[in-house]
Parts: sequence; structure tokens; C-alpha cells
Amino acid sequence: MHSPSILITDDDVAFRSTLSDMLAPCGYELMIAGDGAEALDIVRRRPIDLLLCDNHMPRLSGLETIAQLRHLKKALPCILMSAALDDQIMAEAQLLETFSVLMKPVTRQVLRSTIELALFRTYGWPQSNKIDGPR
Repeated sequence: MHSPSILITDDDVAFRSTLSDMLAPCGYELMIAGDGAEALDIVRRRPIDLLLCDNHMPRLSGLETIAQLRHLKKALPCILMSAALDDQIMAEAQLLETFSVLMKPVTRQVLRSTIELALFRTYGWPQSNKIDGPR
């Protein structure tokens, strides 16, 4: 079984780096995109197991990216992140069958457990018993 591949998509270079640092110890294959258009290009070229995506980005928002992604890979689990969540974003995310919506900033424990749950429910990948303390 291969390591799960995660595409981190955020226009904030520092936040992308922080997310990579949080997830690297988990053994995931990490890919990086600076916006939704770049993310879609990567998905067309490489196998991706999960999309971790900011909502507020230039060119394509996270929701627009997920909407277009659904035409390429219907069942790909997507986790949307935003520092400015509102009812409209939540409703659109639900319509797009987004696995989860996380409020930024997100803790390491919440991020890692949400990713593990998405990978388990989608692909049956086992969940870790040790994620930075008790669950």
C-alpha cells in the first residue's frame, strides 16, 4: 500500500509551509499548489488521495476548485479551510460534498485527525492511535 498523497493548496506561502511541517512526520506524500488553478493542473497529472484547500485564493476560490475537481475525481475527499467562514460557504461546501470545513487557524491535532478520518472513510486506510496526545 502506498503512502496517501495530499495536495495542499493555499496562496499563503508561510501557511503552506506550516501545513507541510505539520503533516510531513505522518509519512504522507505531500504536494503543494499556490492556487486552485495550479491544484487542478496537478490533479490532472498525478494521483491525489486528498485535497486540503484554502477557500480565499486568487484565480479560483477553494469552493470553485472543489466544484471543478468534482468533474475530474468525484470521490476525492476535500477539506476546505477558511479564516472567514459563514453560512454561505458552509452551505456551498455541503452541496459540493466537501468532507470537512475547518476554521483557520487549525490545530495540528484537528488537522491530522480530520485527514486520517477522511482517508479511513474513503479508502479504509487505518487511523493512527497517536496524534499529539489524547483524542
